[in-house]
Amino acid sequence: MSSATPADVLARRSYLILTGDAGGFADLFAPDAVIESSFAGPPGTPVRLQGREAIREYSRRVMASPLRLEDLEVAELYQTQDPEVVIAEMRAKGTVATTGRPFTTTSVQILRIRDGHIVRSRDFADPRILQDATGDPRPGS
Repeated sequence: MSSATPADVLARRSYLILTGDAGGFADLFAPDAVIESSFAGPPGTPVRLQGREAIREYSRRVMASPLRLEDLEVAELYQTQDPEVVIAEMRAKGTVATTGRPFTTTSVQILRIRDGHIVRSRDFADPRILQDATGDPRPGS
């Protein structure tokens, strides 16, 4: 996958997430990849995952959760001066299977993609949207 462009990698990532392929999703990441979430999410959501196998395990749990993504798109993709680093504006729409409650969320992600694999992903999303959709209490509520 070394000739894959960042847009190719992100399109593949969206496809794998939408089809619930946690193993394929994890395989998009380098063995020592890191995923960081800049804001604390619902209880049990890690702010940092290190390594492909940790990403695989967490992805399996998320894809088995009641959150059902129906659409995931890269709304904008920006190339930085570093050819490995891109900034993606993401939009996701879905439904909470247990409640039927729809949700729409946006995020900005900064990714380092090398040789067709994601090496680092930093996600800037407002976790309150998913907390509201799932009915999870907010910290301090």
